[in-house]
Amino acid sequence: MSSSVSLSTTSTRWDARLWGVLLTVSIVIGLDALDVSMVGVALPVIQADLGLSTNALQWVVSGYVLGYGGLLLLGGRTADLLGRRRVFLVAVAVFALASLLGGLVDDGALLIASRFVKGLAAAFTAPAALSIITTTFQEGPARNKAISIFAVFGASGYSAGLVFSGLLTEVGWRWTFLLPAPIALVALVAAWKLIPSYQREEGRGYDFPGAITGAAGSLLLVFGVVEAPEIGWAAPRTLITFAVALALLVTFVVIEKRSAHPLLRLGILRSGPLARANLGGALFFGAYIGFQFVVMLYLQRVLGWSALQTALGFLPAALIVAFGSPRIEPLIDRVGTPRTIFAGVVAHVIGYALFLRVDEHSGYAAFVLPSMILLGIGFTLAFSSLNIQATAGISDSEQGLAGGLLNTSLQVGGAIGLAVVTAVLTANGGREASPAALLTGLTPALSVVTGIAVLGLLIAISGLAARKKPAEEPAEEPVPEADLLALAD
Repeated sequence: MSSSVSLSTTSTRWDARLWGVLLTVSIVIGLDALDVSMVGVALPVIQADLGLSTNALQWVVSGYVLGYGGLLLLGGRTADLLGRRRVFLVAVAVFALASLLGGLVDDGALLIASRFVKGLAAAFTAPAALSIITTTFQEGPARNKAISIFAVFGASGYSAGLVFSGLLTEVGWRWTFLLPAPIALVALVAAWKLIPSYQREEGRGYDFPGAITGAAGSLLLVFGVVEAPEIGWAAPRTLITFAVALALLVTFVVIEKRSAHPLLRLGILRSGPLARANLGGALFFGAYIGFQFVVMLYLQRVLGWSALQTALGFLPAALIVAFGSPRIEPLIDRVGTPRTIFAGVVAHVIGYALFLRVDEHSGYAAFVLPSMILLGIGFTLAFSSLNIQATAGISDSEQGLAGGLLNTSLQVGGAIGLAVVTAVLTANGGREASPAALLTGLTPALSVVTGIAVLGLLIAISGLAARKKPAEEPAEEPVPEADLLALAD
């Protein structure tokens, strides 16, 4: 299908074609999330089989994060300029090929390279997928319902990856790389048949200087964040990396201000809802990734759980997200995204704080499960709402950009959150293998996680305050954000 076709709808009752488009792009975003988490359990086996050093081993994970987090902004704008369907199809094909190669190679450097390519592909599929949804389903109840379903696959994919990794590693670590390939190929065929061609922006030039400086700056920033816990935050190489990244990003901003066809229209950042969604999303995801890392170590090294048991320990949160997210849309329509984001962040803050009670004798049901339930509730309330708020009121021509911005915020926030929590944990004895040493670093690390979540709560409170200002705004407005008018550059 190459002709331009419109599927845009305001109704929440969809035909098979619309459901097919939604499920196809949702499956791909679920694959992106699944691939981030599925490799973790297999790392020790990969290290032994390929003879990798510890530093090289962490790049099996970090290579994906580098490509994904560093190129999301470029991926989002490319979808707007070159066509969402075209970018989506090419990126999914590259993702499938890289998955296949990753499962077949016998060299550590090639494995890391395949992970970087997969992350790069995901950096183009994620914003393209979100912008396909936001331009297919018009703003309001239809889009809110679609994004809620889309969020189920993203959030559940990450948790499912933990479970699959435990199962597949028992068969062979290569299957953790090979599994996404056939799923991606099926999604590619479905996308080719179902997703229409969207009208591209006409008369637009290409901001090559902005693309080069923006991509290079983002890649170096993520690279520095990923490497810093290993080589030291004050190490000369870390400081030089951050300095060069900052210089490139400042140059990028200068270029965008002067460009006739900017890669990133800076005026979009004046939207209060968009800015709060991005900053709040970075803190929300950063706290969660740091928490998950600490809890995995706690369950395995202190309580002595297996990798599969640990993965199943997170299952209650995943089930709540899977069942709750498709049903959250009526609540968002009724109360608005600021209130649901606030409630979700509150649930996470309480869940993190409760976990501060654990020790070497803590049982799962009494101490761990309550936090998992609160995490599931928090994700259900906040994750869909952040996606809706980040794209509400944005023109169709910039939906890819808005999606890229949000996903960049989530990935960079997660990388920074994990790096900071890891640094605090190791600085307080968490690097040692003994359960007692880990417990020594556990409380400071969890305190940092809770602090990050509290900062996110402050952002959510500012959203509530902004919501109360325009008294003339109708209560039934699907996305109650008056300052969307500030989008104009």
